[in-house]
Amino acid sequence: MKHFFNRKDTIVTEALDGFLATAGSGTLARLDGYPEIKVVLRADWDKTKVAVVSGGGAGHEPSHAGFVGAGMLTAAVSGEIFASPSVEAVLAAIRATTGPAGCLLIVKNYTGDRLNFGLAAEKARAEGLAVEMVIVADDVALPDIAQPRGVAGTLFVHKIAGYLSESGHDLASVAAAARGAAKDIFSLGISLSSCSIPGQAHEERFGANDGELGLGIHGEPGVERIALQSAGALVAIMAERLAARLDTGSRYALLINNLGSVPPVEMSLIANAVLASPLAKVVALTIGPGHLMTALNMNGFSLSLLKLDAEREAALLAPVGPHAWLPAKPVRAPVVVAMAKPVGATAKAASRDAAAERLITAVCQKLIALEEPLNALDAKAGDGDTGSTVATGARSVLDRIDTLPLADKAATLATIGDTLGASMGGSSGVLLSIFFTAAAQTLGFGATLPKALLAGLGRMTFYGGAKVGDRTMVDALEPALKALDASGLEAAAKAARQGADATAAMQKAKAGRSAYIGRQLDIADPGAFAVAEVFAAVAALFAPA
Repeated sequence: MKHFFNRKDTIVTEALDGFLATAGSGTLARLDGYPEIKVVLRADWDKTKVAVVSGGGAGHEPSHAGFVGAGMLTAAVSGEIFASPSVEAVLAAIRATTGPAGCLLIVKNYTGDRLNFGLAAEKARAEGLAVEMVIVADDVALPDIAQPRGVAGTLFVHKIAGYLSESGHDLASVAAAARGAAKDIFSLGISLSSCSIPGQAHEERFGANDGELGLGIHGEPGVERIALQSAGALVAIMAERLAARLDTGSRYALLINNLGSVPPVEMSLIANAVLASPLAKVVALTIGPGHLMTALNMNGFSLSLLKLDAEREAALLAPVGPHAWLPAKPVRAPVVVAMAKPVGATAKAASRDAAAERLITAVCQKLIALEEPLNALDAKAGDGDTGSTVATGARSVLDRIDTLPLADKAATLATIGDTLGASMGGSSGVLLSIFFTAAAQTLGFGATLPKALLAGLGRMTFYGGAKVGDRTMVDALEPALKALDASGLEAAAKAARQGADATAAMQKAKAGRSAYIGRQLDIADPGAFAVAEVFAAVAALFAPA
């Protein structure tokens, strides 16, 4: 896989310096020890308070440097990608931040981290510094393992310990609260891909239709291979396993963590699925969804739950300096506001017309059937969604066919225009809404249906700006409607096909997204192709037996 980097051996130091240069707060610094010592710390630190230090391998950004600041970490120690920081680096962080109040180390339960942080703690104690260490082992993927991994739930401990330190608590109470929280955190992750490391060859171990449940944050294999299925079904599997660890009647905070490359729209969908699962009954606060503890570019997410009490809830809700921390928020059902009714408009009652119903049904079914072919055409010139957009509009009309005023053709066209404008989205939905709305107005003034549709085309091209030759649906629609007006349906279908075929030979589109493609496309425009297919279907529907 491809990555942006200069040299493999300088990725982490360059990334940390980029982070510090753009953090903008002026309250962060790094120790002078590159490249061996990679420590980001608070420049404004008051050593009369308990220092809270954490860290681990790079590749989990924004963890851990992104959480250094008021109310969270005092310092973060970074190793190379997925490699524990050295004993010397951890010891340097302890020395730089620890005063009379002492230092708490928060360590994820991986062998390298335990050993390096542990030896650094022992050396610091030998120097007379008060150091405590809490180990977080929140991963429940392997229920019978003696030492579960520490994963994204570690961030709960950062937040709680940072809050108590900022509030002036002593080392013993900060450490006790951190250890207590660590015992009450449960996490589970899932991914549809492994991650790739810059500068290293990558071989994807996942199949096209599977993922892994319970994999770690360093790309290590999951507990089990799991078949690709709906987000709701995957969340249900995770929710069942997490729910087995929860105390009935307790309230929990939920952290929804992006493991690297899940798009924001999918993360919000996942959040919706989690809050529709049985876990929602116990969740009082949410953190995320967002990038919190990633695994480079892993296409997965994790869920972490922390049992709440008054102190933990106050800690999670307290504001912090680091922008990477996503504030905890109470769960709220969506607020729904009723849409305003059109001023002076009177909805037409549903009515029946067999011929109109056959026509509309045939057109909608054809467009739905064309979803994948149109997406494939559009993928070569645009964003690959023409078929899905058109099919969505067709399904919306078909779902409402029993409510259409079919006996009133003008009202039917107007209603279809409203439906497409609301359901399709994007420019195509607006253009078709203009087309049907304008056609309805002209039909209402007594024009024939072909004349009304031509009038609708005129308004659509006026607002949209496309004309014949620009490689859009207009190349098929305009000749088809003119032929319909002059010679009938069979001639219209033939003209639409000729217009659509002509778009394949056009050197360059002049409108629509394919206008951004700087080469000849050699394929029909998806919109023009759809128009031709629709006219062919309608001509076949009404052809003499």
